[in-house]
Amino acid sequence: MIWVTGDIHGDLSRFQASPLRHLRKGDSLVICGDFGFLWNGTPEEAKTLDKLTRKKYQILFVDGTHENFDLLESYPVEDFCGGKARRIRDNIFHLMRGQVYTMEGRRFFTFGGGEGEDTLLRKETGTYWPRSMPNIDEMKEGVDNLRQVGQKVDYIITHAPYPNLSGQLPRWAEGNTLSIYFQEIEKNVRYSKWCFGSLHINRSYTSRHQALFDDLLRLPTDDTRR
Repeated sequence: MIWVTGDIHGDLSRFQASPLRHLRKGDSLVICGDFGFLWNGTPEEAKTLDKLTRKKYQILFVDGTHENFDLLESYPVEDFCGGKARRIRDNIFHLMRGQVYTMEGRRFFTFGGGEGEDTLLRKETGTYWPRSMPNIDEMKEGVDNLRQVGQKVDYIITHAPYPNLSGQLPRWAEGNTLSIYFQEIEKNVRYSKWCFGSLHINRSYTSRHQALFDDLLRLPTDDTRR
């Protein structure tokens, strides 16, 4: 089974909380950005990642805005379920921007990054990476990959929100280049559900557009084990 949740922000206790106890061997957990366990590269952080390797399920995440991109990009890129991903540990993968993956018979389009309400503060404190915002090459790769699958996927996983929620999004989530890019994705791509994490709320805006924070959402797949 494939499950989706919102930002983790390096909080190990989230993996002990009741919602994630539903996960079993062979499942996959998809995190909508701000994984947070790749921040300072200390031995203690490495030990925490090693603890996560003991989980019997896969941990998959798109990047958010609170990531150390220098550290994240030091990990190798490899083929994963038909797309490119960074292997962090044997069961932990960074799902890269503009990729299409096929997992349990369903296609996933992933596109991390974005801006947050604390972007200005983080710039002042030196904890902001310009690579939080995607570049034109990543956007073009996403367009090309979607064309290769006939502009049709089952699920879209992003950190930044679905763009066409007029009047329902904070100002920082509207009007940037990524929002404009997502508007084009919305116009041209057929999909069943779009999940995003940056708003830090659990809310179904429509039947197809889901904001997640600490809720756990099961995605229908072709897996009929249970």
